[in-house]
Amino acid sequence: MELGEKLQQLRKSRDLTQEELAEALYVSRTAVSKWESGRGYPSIDSLKEISSYFGVSVDALLSGEKLIGLAARENRANLHRLCETLFAVTDLMTLLLIVLPLYPKVVEGYVYAVSLSTYAKTARHGTVYWVLFVDLVAAGAVKLALHQCKLLRFRRAVTVCSVVLGIAAVLALALAGETYAVALAFLLLLIKGGLLFKSAKIG
Repeated sequence: MELGEKLQQLRKSRDLTQEELAEALYVSRTAVSKWESGRGYPSIDSLKEISSYFGVSVDALLSGEKLIGLAARENRANLHRLCETLFAVTDLMTLLLIVLPLYPKVVEGYVYAVSLSTYAKTARHGTVYWVLFVDLVAAGAVKLALHQCKLLRFRRAVTVCSVVLGIAAVLALALAGETYAVALAFLLLLIKGGLLFKSAKIG
């Protein structure tokens, strides 16, 4: 007997509606409906809740093989979410390129290291940096906001946009000879590349 049928039997044995069971398990009625129809499986935590609520073992609900498969899927999903969160945080760290004194300013023959706000007042390309860095920070904020969003295409579009902006920032800084800033921008880009590689490897 499949999990959906077992769950339906257990629910009916207590004379519960899907909505009542959903309330007891702190999930949506749609989730219970999906589980019972076989269109989805509960998470490991939800399985434990079901097991505890009905007083049955998790093994009685799912076979060992399916349980291992479910745990593996959940583990992959968690790792993907972690990679996406770290990717967004890396974009937010672009703020360092704005606030740290990484840019040269010549005053009476002396070179001082200044932040972007001071640097942009005297250098034309400072405005270009502002646009790139603010866009990267915005991309990170959007990616964090979309963390639970199911719109996979939109999330991918934000990721691609972030990578393109990161490359553009590195190139712009390198062409202008901003040694310290380009090193930091390149490091952030490398971290994002590593996270994308890790996420792709997870499958």
